[in-house]
Amino acid sequence: MRDNPALREVPLAVGGRPDQRGVVATCNYEARRYGIHSAMATAQALKLCPDLVVIPPNMEKYRVASRQILAIYHDYTEVVEPLSLDEAYLDVSDSPHCKGSATLIAQEIRKRIFETVGITASAGVGPNKFVAKVASDWNKPDGLFLVRPNEVDAFVAVLPVKKLWGVGKVTAAKLNKLGAETCGDLRSWTLADLERHFGSFGARLHDLCRGIDNRAVSTSRERKSVSVEETYTPDVPDLAACIAMLPELFERLQARIKRSGTELAAQKPFVKIKFSDFRQTTVESAASVPTLGHFESLIETAWQRGKRPVRLLGLGVRLGEAEGVEQLSLFTDSEREI
Repeated sequence: MRDNPALREVPLAVGGRPDQRGVVATCNYEARRYGIHSAMATAQALKLCPDLVVIPPNMEKYRVASRQILAIYHDYTEVVEPLSLDEAYLDVSDSPHCKGSATLIAQEIRKRIFETVGITASAGVGPNKFVAKVASDWNKPDGLFLVRPNEVDAFVAVLPVKKLWGVGKVTAAKLNKLGAETCGDLRSWTLADLERHFGSFGARLHDLCRGIDNRAVSTSRERKSVSVEETYTPDVPDLAACIAMLPELFERLQARIKRSGTELAAQKPFVKIKFSDFRQTTVESAASVPTLGHFESLIETAWQRGKRPVRLLGLGVRLGEAEGVEQLSLFTDSEREI
């Protein structure tokens, strides 16, 4: 839309081809009015909006924009925790810029992103990561929302529980079924009740529904796994064919482990299968040195759970304690690797 004004008023998505099981990576607000969203199959998006314009990703363009945006962030603080190509948490508590005002810093960053990169940006300003993240979604696509410390309680109380960090569709549905539609509803639950229903995650729910989030903005995060996956067109028909796909995937996985410098930490191999009916299963082993034979055994176990053609295969390893384990760059040699 930035580079081609003719696309600014039409439903537009960036994603893969519908005849190759492509998915929508992102879409504009014109497309969202039709119910289209990221991770939706491109074929389904075109059913919802036959006039949808779908263009392929341009990773080099995103790399350039991402570097420009991150450079702007670092002009205001070194405490930056990237979340995606263009999104990050910034701790500006000790920043000398803009008289120390987080709101003025956010306004200036948004202005500089528009002038430098040519795109709009939204920002949320709050006393912790959870509140700031929710606030950043409040005035999209081009706005800023401030939640002062004395406003947190009221702001969070009316939020739907699905807005809580770590709450997906399944947990949100469970909370709704138990009578908790909003964070205010959830506050009537004791810590013991939440832990009985949700285990250790109950303590997180207890804090978040009150706007409490003590997570620090972290400039580096420990990587916990390395994996690769491939979506196949057409489906892989049977178990024998799945096993035949493993050597190529295993070679890619080994290359990625080496590239990330995690050879000494790689352990506990796991596989992921997504069947033709979109059901998905994961199987993991306690083996300490992942081999092709381990993955073949895991694939056999996983395939038996569905016994039908397979649309996606994934291989990975968990990372144990080892020196030099670092998070990989947001950019990899193959966009199909995860």
